[in-house]
Amino acid sequence: MRMHVLALACAAAVAVAPWAAQAQVSVNINVPGVIAVAPPAPRYEAVPGPRAGQVWIQGNWYWAQNDYAWRPGRWEPARPDYDYAPGRWVRADGGYRWVEGDWKPKGGHGNGHCPPGQAKKGRC
Repeated sequence: MRMHVLALACAAAVAVAPWAAQAQVSVNINVPGVIAVAPPAPRYEAVPGPRAGQVWIQGNWYWAQNDYAWRPGRWEPARPDYDYAPGRWVRADGGYRWVEGDWKPKGGHGNGHCPPGQAKKGRC
């Protein structure tokens, strides 16, 4: 009798096992501004010859609804006492987020160097 009950319990466990596996749930949270797919490698663009009073802004990939598209480089008017810091893709929240390029003051903290501890304080 004991063996019969044990065999019945094992058979029930085997019968229920597929349902337990099907009960797993996958959750995909869509975080606004974060793209789950890594951007392609940057394209090579030949930088045109210099133009007086202009700064070349390198092209970049941008997310266009469901795939990446290339935005070609362009000229922008130079800003006195400022250098252009190009935009870039950064890893964030399990995906990738675009950080737009910006103008940084020349000299001081805008030259790419930040004294120890100042970046955390938002001074660079």
